[in-house]
Amino acid sequence: MRVWIDADACPRGARDQVVKFALKRGFEVLLVAGQAVARPSFACVRLIVVPSGPDAADDYLVEHALPGELVICSDVPLADRLVKKGVAALDPRGREFDERNMGERLAVRNLFTDLREQGQVGGGQAPYGDKDRQAFANSLDRILTRLKTLGA
Repeated sequence: MRVWIDADACPRGARDQVVKFALKRGFEVLLVAGQAVARPSFACVRLIVVPSGPDAADDYLVEHALPGELVICSDVPLADRLVKKGVAALDPRGREFDERNMGERLAVRNLFTDLREQGQVGGGQAPYGDKDRQAFANSLDRILTRLKTLGA
């Protein structure tokens, strides 16, 4: 099994959590980024730097991740593409993307994009904290167990 990470936007706490799980459960972690990022020095972790350009990392993830694998990403349109391909997707705050919630997640994302462009809302997400790390670890454990069961 492989777990892919959209490394350009993934908080370090979530990346570190995936690596801990990989060391315990014996799977490969692939960090995909548009530029060099810090890579933990474990044999199970690989860094793939894609040519820079709009959506280059996203396109790489969609092209290479396979059904039965997991991608960690915050990007809702990317998650939609992955879910349609049968790849599991999880955001770093522990919210799983799936067929049931993709329509709503895309609508909310588009609404906030429009509001930001109109200057009606600003800022971004709250800082990544302990509550986020715990929710992510719980969801990661649940999804990895499900994927292993399906693949066995």
